[in-house]
Amino acid sequence: MSQKQWIAGINAVSAAIEHDAANVREVLIEAGAKNPRLTEIETAARRADIDVRRVATQALDGVVGGLRHQGVVARYAAAKTWSENELEALVEAAQGRALLLILDGVQDPHNLGACLRSAAAAGATAVIIPKDKSVQVNATVRKTSAGAADSVPVVPVTNLARTLRDLQKLGVWIYGLAGEAQASLYSLDLRGNVALALGGEADGLRRLTRETCDELVKIPMPGGDAASGVESLNVSVAAGVTLFEAVRQRG
Repeated sequence: MSQKQWIAGINAVSAAIEHDAANVREVLIEAGAKNPRLTEIETAARRADIDVRRVATQALDGVVGGLRHQGVVARYAAAKTWSENELEALVEAAQGRALLLILDGVQDPHNLGACLRSAAAAGATAVIIPKDKSVQVNATVRKTSAGAADSVPVVPVTNLARTLRDLQKLGVWIYGLAGEAQASLYSLDLRGNVALALGGEADGLRRLTRETCDELVKIPMPGGDAASGVESLNVSVAAGVTLFEAVRQRG
């Protein structure tokens, strides 16, 4: 993908240089800034033959608008774009322990970024998102993810229900989180090939996604009926809970 974009923030720029330096075209650093992490970024960028310029704070503000940049931005040719055709290879490479996070219609870039951060920390195989009615990886997502957008494969798919059926054919069990479900997340065996599907902020999982899942489960919440559904948790919090239950079971 040749489309250029600006990414902002110490973690996002540092991760881009570490994981995908070939696509970092230029790094702008605040002139006079004393933060040692900015010095580390400058050193790493120059080592990777990336152009570095020291500029006024106003120049950084102008590049990224209202996004908090922490004194550094990078002009970026977007990282590797993962194709749904590569999912089979990703699952096979996991050797029976694939851990996939499926986000069905997350709209808030901060939520997607936080989900990616949890997925990377949990060692997820990939994160799957629909190409439509869902936020895609943008500058805000990259910054919120603290570099995770460059370290975990994010796979946009055209038809989510079809993708789920294809995963099932590969031996992946798909569990959807839904507040009305009877089964508990903690009753599942999450040690094999598993995909965890969470819905968007407003409506949860879409009908076709629900119907395609092998089972619907809920996160038990002892706070009472008002807190009985996954919808009462922020989607990024729910993603962290589910992913790290799988991590716990896998030892």
